[in-house]
Amino acid sequence: MFNRILDILKKISLLFALLALVISCNKEVKIDFTETHIETSEAADISINFPKAEGTEIIANRINNTLQNYIINQTNISEDSLEHVSIHDAISRFNYEFNSFKNDFPESSQQWEAFIDGEVTYRSPEIICIAINSYLDTGGAHGNTNVRFFNFNPQTGTVLNMKDLISNQEGLSKIIERELLKNIKNGTENQPTEDVFFGKDFQLPESIGFSDEGLIVLYNPYEIAAYAQGIIEFTIPFTEVNSFLNVN
Repeated sequence: MFNRILDILKKISLLFALLALVISCNKEVKIDFTETHIETSEAADISINFPKAEGTEIIANRINNTLQNYIINQTNISEDSLEHVSIHDAISRFNYEFNSFKNDFPESSQQWEAFIDGEVTYRSPEIICIAINSYLDTGGAHGNTNVRFFNFNPQTGTVLNMKDLISNQEGLSKIIERELLKNIKNGTENQPTEDVFFGKDFQLPESIGFSDEGLIVLYNPYEIAAYAQGIIEFTIPFTEVNSFLNVN
């Protein structure tokens, strides 16, 4: 009798455990975004604007940590990556480096600048796309501009890589290569792809983004030949690329 009661209790405990697991898995994930803005001209001119995730804590923290770590290292002019520091710490370091520069070269009128702007460009049940645009000027002929897309899984907060996003890289590459050659403005028709990629074959950009209009393709100046052309950006409608993507 006792063993039978024990078996019944074990089955009930197992049932409750399974119910708890189902409820946990079906728990609604909620992520919203607010805007965070930091600006100072105490030493260098610094303006940082980026979306901050709020809602389901573990997911929001993953998204925020990814974005903030990237922003922190965009302001880092040393060769070492920064870890376990806040954005405000990174700003202090940037100002310290600028003041050191001014002490070493008091006759210089060079003003250092760091401008970073982020925005959510696309949201769906399968993806959250955030673009971070960075401009850093610490002297030299010109400042450096860089745009990076972060594509997050809304259910986990993890970053989706190219393999997660693209189901048919060869097919998508053909479409992007065709549109890229159309969008290069250099007055030369039928420019070989090798001339665009420093003598190499066609390459996908380091990151791709999404908007309501479609797939955003963007090449930063260091990814493509001729710095004077600046950033090359164009959008391909979803109707042309959906069959090559894993997300909508």
